[in-house]
Amino acid sequence: MRMLRRLRCRLLTPPVSATRLDARGFHVKSAEARDRLETIGATFLRGFGYAALARTAAEAEGWLERVPVPVRGFAYEGAAMGLAIRDALSFGRARHVADLLAGRGDQHIYMSYIGVGWALARLPRRRWHRLTAPDPLLRWLALDGYGFHQAYFRTEQYVLRQRRDVFPGWPKDGPRDYAARAIDQGIGRALWFVGGTDVDVVGRLVNRFADGRRADLYSGVGLAATYAGGVDAGELTRLWRNAGPYRVHIAQGSAFAAKARVRAGLVVPHNEIATEIFCGMSTHDAAKITDKAREGLADTGAVPAYEIWRQRIADELVSQGRQ
Repeated sequence: MRMLRRLRCRLLTPPVSATRLDARGFHVKSAEARDRLETIGATFLRGFGYAALARTAAEAEGWLERVPVPVRGFAYEGAAMGLAIRDALSFGRARHVADLLAGRGDQHIYMSYIGVGWALARLPRRRWHRLTAPDPLLRWLALDGYGFHQAYFRTEQYVLRQRRDVFPGWPKDGPRDYAARAIDQGIGRALWFVGGTDVDVVGRLVNRFADGRRADLYSGVGLAATYAGGVDAGELTRLWRNAGPYRVHIAQGSAFAAKARVRAGLVVPHNEIATEIFCGMSTHDAAKITDKAREGLADTGAVPAYEIWRQRIADELVSQGRQ
């Protein structure tokens, strides 16, 4: 059986070379930035490989908990993708992602839902019903993951040509037109990688898109800059200054990243630097803003609770002078 699991791992896991910046044609700012981004990519694939090899989600979890703190969240993201693919392709009960979220994966729920979104991008739509994204608020993060995947692997279409996907009826009970906005947040996160963490290049990439898409893209940029890092305080300040009217969206994305790091117990120095510059506060205080904004949330029909949540976070940050 172990031999069969190893074969499954080999067949399902993409090669590490697929995450190299030169292979992707991404901008290289410096050797240090390249190493950081490529380490993140390799760690994602490490988590994916654990998911492909493990007998159960609990076994994968044991391996994931040994991944270094700064990049452990990316390993959980990759594992969630791998387990989601196993769920979608299996003929029995789809249980692997649910089992992950029932364990330590719950602390990494943000990254896990994003990982499920990677699976959306790799699976035929007829298998999407097998995927687990039950939280009515966080399920939109799956589309964020889808957007990241498309911009990362299909950069010509989704970044240089600004292709936009619309998924009417997904989630089934979600507003028809909101999916494209959730996808744009993921594309914005990917721009941090495409631009090699060079804030000037990232800004120019965002500006290639229509004005109406930039708020969501900058939300993703702020999330990635905070969560993944790769820049110093001066660069973060320049990104903030150059964003102009979209600064509050960077701050909102940064608060999201802070919450993901705090919930998982993975806060590292570069997270604190980013939230101080973007949100004017610590990661823990930014996370508290996201918690307070969740109180009493409900869909309003055309606007999902997820978007109301984002707006509340942005409004609170504006009230505290982040504009």
